[in-house]
Amino acid sequence: MAEATEQRKEDHEDYTSSLTANNAAKDIIAFAKNRLQKFYNPKLYVAPPKRELSEEQRITQNMGGTLAPTAAPGGIAGTGISSSLVQDAPPPPPETYGAYAKKGQESAGVMSMMDMLSADLDKEIQEMDVDEKDAQTEYEGFIADSASKRAADSQSIDEKEAAKADLASDLVKMKGEAKAKMSEAMAKAEYIKNLHLECDWLVSNFEVRKQARAGEVESLKNAKAVLSGADFSLVQTNHKFLRKVLPTSA
Repeated sequence: MAEATEQRKEDHEDYTSSLTANNAAKDIIAFAKNRLQKFYNPKLYVAPPKRELSEEQRITQNMGGTLAPTAAPGGIAGTGISSSLVQDAPPPPPETYGAYAKKGQESAGVMSMMDMLSADLDKEIQEMDVDEKDAQTEYEGFIADSASKRAADSQSIDEKEAAKADLASDLVKMKGEAKAKMSEAMAKAEYIKNLHLECDWLVSNFEVRKQARAGEVESLKNAKAVLSGADFSLVQTNHKFLRKVLPTSA
């Protein structure tokens, strides 16, 4: 946008400079044409406006004084037109050509050439106006599009920053949950380890425990039989067997 603005400024300055130069050239052509009309066709000559006097000059004139002459018109800078074109009348012809006579046909050719130059300047000014208008319209459209895009980009940035903040919050929350889950998993792993050790002990001692359980069942059966009226010696024998197999279960 800054580059486009700077370029538009330079183009407008060029347009203004060219327009000023063309209008000055038109004024010079009109001035010269009017002076030629004064010589070739006085009826079409337009006299310059009367000199406006200041209050001091009017007092000087009323008192019979003489006003300072006005400065002769000079050339226009940068146009290549000298002040000789704005004299009251062209100089008299050389004496060798005899008496100077007006030539209407030649003056018409000069007038036509001036009209053609003026028309070319009008056409060029018109083209410049159209180009300047189009350039200004294009620049304004570019600025409007850039402003819209900037607003959309700003809104997009705000939305993405909000989404980023939400994701950051979720990340912190997930990290906390992950830490808790990790602690829980470690506790479960320790519990599973203990269960595995217990199960390993049970598996490794299963046969011994099975035989001991079978002997215990048999002893209980014999004890029941003794209690039901069996031989006492058998009871002592069974008692010794029970104390041997199940020393803590007497």
